[in-house]
Amino acid sequence: MFTHKLIEKGFQQQDLTLIEYGSEFVGVLQLCYPGARVLWMDAARLDSEAIGDSGSYGSVVSGLPLLTMPPRKVLAILSGAFRFLRPHGAFYQFTYGPRVPISMRILDRLGLRAKFVGRTMNNIPPAAVYRITRRPPCRLVVSNDSRAVRSMLPKASWLKVLECLKSSRSA
Repeated sequence: MFTHKLIEKGFQQQDLTLIEYGSEFVGVLQLCYPGARVLWMDAARLDSEAIGDSGSYGSVVSGLPLLTMPPRKVLAILSGAFRFLRPHGAFYQFTYGPRVPISMRILDRLGLRAKFVGRTMNNIPPAAVYRITRRPPCRLVVSNDSRAVRSMLPKASWLKVLECLKSSRSA
């Protein structure tokens, strides 16, 4: 379904790499999309496979049932995928759950963030779509002038900094 929609949107088969674990479905994908690169493998092994150069892919579209997988497997899938994604690449995850299917612990460990981007009503039940991207690097601001620091941060962030400072002083 994803592959068909991508081609409908103008992607060329030769620009697609399809990863499938099920041996029966690999053959179907090869017949339906002869120009695409079809790999028969477990997506959790991406980190140990040479599917391309590091940073050679622009995005990943996934319908994997991450909610039902052990955290270690989700971690392996995401770390492998982001190994091959360009610096500003994105991992698009379709899910039927009520929230992002990746724990905050895993997102934090990998330096990622997830953003809800919409729903597709073409599925029953409707699927939610999340865009997972790398977080921008943190900047450390050192200043004796609290007004200068405050002017660089949005109010909500400044309040979080104050809370953090208060809690670290009381500890």
